[in-house]
Amino acid sequence: MTNGQPSVVIAGGGTAGHVFPGLALAGALRDRGHVVAFIGTDRGLESRLVPEAGFAFHAVQATPLVRRVSVATARAPFIALAAIRTCRPPVRKARAVVGMGGYASVSAALAARREHVPVLVHEQNAVAGLANRALSRIARAVALSFADARDAFPRRVRTELTGNPVRQEILRVPEDREALAKEGRQTLDLDEGRRTIVIFGGSQGALHLDRAAVGAARLLADRADLQILLITGPAHIDMIRPGLSPATEDGSGGLLVRLVGYLDRMDLAYACADLVVSRAGATTVAELTVCGLPALLIPYPYATGRHQEANARALQRAGGASLLLDEQLSAESVAGRIASLIDHDERLAAMAERSASFGRPDAAERLADLMEELAS
Repeated sequence: MTNGQPSVVIAGGGTAGHVFPGLALAGALRDRGHVVAFIGTDRGLESRLVPEAGFAFHAVQATPLVRRVSVATARAPFIALAAIRTCRPPVRKARAVVGMGGYASVSAALAARREHVPVLVHEQNAVAGLANRALSRIARAVALSFADARDAFPRRVRTELTGNPVRQEILRVPEDREALAKEGRQTLDLDEGRRTIVIFGGSQGALHLDRAAVGAARLLADRADLQILLITGPAHIDMIRPGLSPATEDGSGGLLVRLVGYLDRMDLAYACADLVVSRAGATTVAELTVCGLPALLIPYPYATGRHQEANARALQRAGGASLLLDEQLSAESVAGRIASLIDHDERLAAMAERSASFGRPDAAERLADLMEELAS
């Protein structure tokens, strides 16, 4: 490896929800003098984002657990054994392996066990995933983002509530909000005098949410005091744009709508936001709360174990979010809920305060502390 033998291996990936927390942890560990390498799949976001961040990356084949009889089921054990063999050289002299979830973390953790390297598992969601529940039996400890996940693990397993690590650029939003908001308004062509609702469905977008948002924009068309930044996901923008009237896109009819397929500077969007409407992935919830933003959360209904709903309900109980289930999602419900929140300043301010109280901006440092304790 170009960076030398790693002292810590971080494993997992596939989605932004696994990759971004891993990169945040890696940054904290690098600042402490650790050499960090990653293990993931060559199909996930990690294959691009990890090398871009300056960390060594090792690709392995990983396959999900399939519960039905098929060719894939028959091949799975052989793929898993090959992946474990591939993982053993990178983890052999590491001080610890940190599994961030996903099936690539299983192979790395099993390789670490064979090499007698301590394993730390990080669970990002309020409902623990199958891979992490299995790995907890060989892990020295399980780090949690939500206290609700604790009951999923055997009592003998050590669990620590660390929070979910968040990227440095997002952590800077509360302190640099004014400057970032000014940059955001210029970059995104937003008006300074309007309150801003940011709507997005995750890194890939959410078509059901996008369509409801477009319908809500039509219902809120006379609101000249508001603007909506709708981040559709790259695959959906051409499907969504025809639903918007020219008047909303230039603001001449009242409401102003800015449509973006993908935004790699989410810090700018968060700094501009008075209210966020989004899915409830673990990374999204972590970012919203470290920024202290009030949110209308609409969980993805097909997430494994309905973990997005559990994430959203945890923040709702804390007072930082309003919850709208996907089966209730419509233009009318989104428009009505936006109006009921944005028009009540005291309620919005209270939600923002409670969101910030729920957030854990020190999650990367807490997780790094736990890793160092286990490795010693």
